[in-house]
Amino acid sequence: MLDLIILASEAGEHADPSIGGIHLLNATFFVSAAMLILIGIILYKKVPATIGASLDRKIASIKAELDEAQALRADAEKLRAEYEAKLAAATQEAADMNARAEAEAEAIRAKARTDAENLIVRRQKMATDKIAAAERAAIAEIRNKVATAAAGAAATLIAENHNADADKSLVDSTVAQLGMRLN
Repeated sequence: MLDLIILASEAGEHADPSIGGIHLLNATFFVSAAMLILIGIILYKKVPATIGASLDRKIASIKAELDEAQALRADAEKLRAEYEAKLAAATQEAADMNARAEAEAEAIRAKARTDAENLIVRRQKMATDKIAAAERAAIAEIRNKVATAAAGAAATLIAENHNADADKSLVDSTVAQLGMRLN
């Protein structure tokens, strides 16, 4: 085959593309005719309409998916907003609970301080009252001992210094003074 190509190139002539000497019926003509027939068959079988309908269905399917995706996105945005609101509400509630707890703790501390101060005052008063009672008891005990000692000393002195006549005159003067005091 290579030999033929070489021979043809040496001869300087080209092969005639015509069939049967008619220049219209060459290879280009047959390819063009085949293409026209193919296009005719494609149009007759309504392939473009089928392809268009298929593409329309595909477009409708994609549009439906996009609409569904937009609806899902809207739902997701709505849920996100709802959860952000819930989070904000929970944060606010936690802050309110914390503030209430701190206020209650401060109230408890204040009450504890007041109770402790009242208890200290009561204990001091009880201690003061106990000390005062102990002082009164000690004074009463000392008075009793002094009175007993004085009465004993007086009895001893009277027994030593007075006789029956002196006692009689002392009793008479005391009874007379009593009579004057009572009137």
